[in-house]
Amino acid sequence: MSIPEKNRISSLDFLKGIVMVLMALDHTRDYFHADSFIFDPTDIEKSNLAIFFTRWVTHFCAPAFSMLAGVSAFIMGQKKTKAELSSFLLKRGIWLVFIEFTVINFGWFFDVHFATVGLITIWSLGISMIVLSALVYLPIQVILAFSIILIFGHNLLDTVHFEGNVFWAILHEFYFYDFKNGYTFFVGYPLIPWIAVMSLGYCIGKLYEKNFESNKRRLILNYIGISAIVLFFILRITNIYGNPENWKVFDTLPKTIMSFFNVDKYPPSLSYLLITLGLPFLFLANSEKMKGKIVNFFSTFGRVPFFFYIIHIYLIHFAAIFAAGLTGFGWTSMFLSNWVSYQPSLAGYGFSLSVVYLVWILIIFATYPICKWFDKYKQNNREKWWLSYL
Repeated sequence: MSIPEKNRISSLDFLKGIVMVLMALDHTRDYFHADSFIFDPTDIEKSNLAIFFTRWVTHFCAPAFSMLAGVSAFIMGQKKTKAELSSFLLKRGIWLVFIEFTVINFGWFFDVHFATVGLITIWSLGISMIVLSALVYLPIQVILAFSIILIFGHNLLDTVHFEGNVFWAILHEFYFYDFKNGYTFFVGYPLIPWIAVMSLGYCIGKLYEKNFESNKRRLILNYIGISAIVLFFILRITNIYGNPENWKVFDTLPKTIMSFFNVDKYPPSLSYLLITLGLPFLFLANSEKMKGKIVNFFSTFGRVPFFFYIIHIYLIHFAAIFAAGLTGFGWTSMFLSNWVSYQPSLAGYGFSLSVVYLVWILIIFATYPICKWFDKYKQNNREKWWLSYL
């Protein structure tokens, strides 16, 4: 979701850029970390603090970006009629779903047969925009109530299960199915909580109305952020609600810490959303007046997030092909029929976590000039309607 340049608020782009850069770390880890092909980084018995928190810190990406997309929608709507905003969200949502199934799916696998189809990040953003295109006609108070009810109440559905029911999985259950003909379908981002995160962001957008006092906005965002984080700790300490699996005390402190912070993303539990939205709210509250080279650097990615999303997937995958060839696995081993870490043929491939971080940094600096060019191109060609879809 893009915001007209003259209406941009730097803290929104700053945060958006940070979460995009963190997202690239997770995807680099997927394709380069040796342990990714052996165990899940959130497996308490096998992981360690460095691996666990390398994965955990990237949990902030999808919630923050989805929420910010809702904020952007509200800001955009200040200069459009409800019908115009609804039409744009509907078309943008359909476009994102199409791109998920084609350009992005191919980027993950480099498989011309499309043997694996996943409903993941961009899909959830697209469907959320489609739903938001209808919600914008409702009073903001109703949208806020809708968002809060879904976010706080959806974990009541955790025990509801319909075997083999794809429709239910799309709504609220991680789903992975291997067909006998060799094709795979999975639902990584069930819709109910993600729709609510974007609609919540739309309500938060009201704080960014032109005449809304910045000090008041800072106070409200701080209050929301602190409240969310405090509630996260209350729910986790008491284990009364908010996450399908309770934390427990292990024989070592690192394992206990990992257990406490190991909250479910698929679908995102209440505990997960409280911490991954609480900290971004605090960031927005206290970063509005920040300026300088670091802010400009991250904001460049934040102004062209969808463009960056696509090119970073392809660049990481091409780099992984090169790495696989150099380490004796053959470049064709990175033509994938399943998610990269689920490929048995890649067991033994990969590098240490320090190498992953090095590759990640190189990916970021390689994409920066491209994103900077595209950002400038968008600013100089605002009359081109199709740029609002990239």
